[in-house]
Amino acid sequence: MKSKTGLLLIVLLLITNNSLAQQSDSLAPEATAAEIKGSFSDIPILTEAFIDATPMDRNDGILVGKLGIDGGKKELIAKLARDISYNQYGIYDSFLIAHKDKLLFESYFTRGRINLPHPQASATKTWTGLAFGRAIQLGYLTMADLDRPLVSFLKDLDPTKFVAGAEKITLNHALTMSSGIRISEEQKEELNKNPGQLKGQGKVQALLEHSASITEESQVFKYGGGAALVMQVIEAVVPGSAMDFIENELLNKMGISNYKWQINDQTGLPEAGWRTSMTSRAMVKLGILAMNKGQWNGEQLIPEVFIAKATSKILDTGDNAVYFGGCRGISNEGYGYFWWNADLKVGNKSYYCANAQGGGGQFIILIEELDLIVVVTGHNNRHPSTLRMTADRILPAFIK
Repeated sequence: MKSKTGLLLIVLLLITNNSLAQQSDSLAPEATAAEIKGSFSDIPILTEAFIDATPMDRNDGILVGKLGIDGGKKELIAKLARDISYNQYGIYDSFLIAHKDKLLFESYFTRGRINLPHPQASATKTWTGLAFGRAIQLGYLTMADLDRPLVSFLKDLDPTKFVAGAEKITLNHALTMSSGIRISEEQKEELNKNPGQLKGQGKVQALLEHSASITEESQVFKYGGGAALVMQVIEAVVPGSAMDFIENELLNKMGISNYKWQINDQTGLPEAGWRTSMTSRAMVKLGILAMNKGQWNGEQLIPEVFIAKATSKILDTGDNAVYFGGCRGISNEGYGYFWWNADLKVGNKSYYCANAQGGGGQFIILIEELDLIVVVTGHNNRHPSTLRMTADRILPAFIK
């Protein structure tokens, strides 16, 4: 005779599977046109979570499959989705899983909508890095250029006014947040009093005039403005504007048209480190592009060597890991080219993880060994637990 505990578990699994099946037959929540144009903070909270283990094919370039059939243990992910809906891991707006190039699971909570671009915060840096990689693929830059002085690409600057060591800043330094530029808050406030001088490359000129001297000691990882320097180089080397380049040569190539990418009020260039919004499915596309070593639908959009470098551990970050440092089961935190990375421990084995991160709860998580992509979005999410949740609850569902 089966135990009461065993019977209860069977009942719970049946309820869970039936619930998933019912929700799979319904349509994912969508934002209205007015909501898409408006402020994300004004989006109404969903009265019921949407959880789908058989995502719909929306003809958006993403292949879809069925969780439990094309990979993963359905009951484990179903339980996790229920816990997320109860805010056990913070305030989530979406949670998606792709495995072996197929979207197998899709869910939306609170302000999440399938067609709503979600604020990316610092995950924007990863998008900027891909745009830089696209410029390399098209020949406007080379991998060898990564070791060249950044200022050599910016022809409107006056090097006679630079602080000592400015020429030591390479593209590699900018991509790894180790430029060595140090500007006090008081200096920033003073510079902001004359916004006209900060247009275009004027912002870089001002930074390199007023920074402390650039030294080997200062050129260490310091989370901050490297992405803006990279955007300056993109603007300088590509034909037309950086924004047109990003739209035509990256986003359009991936079938991404529903997004927001704001322009920096000072420089007039596209924002490089924040103030973009992308749908959760667009984030999945970014993950698929990276997982496939820069290929999208058979076309090499980003050089394979650049993707490998970007997602590798170039620098140790240690206690500087701003979103997940110190979490149980997370170790060896590091940084590549606008990608964070860490080891996620499951039992006695660790899995290398490259991930894009944005404050408030945006993650694009790549586990290459399992061919697994996890995308989550959140708002006001201060829980540094998404990677720990991935190690504890998602990886076991895909480890054979």
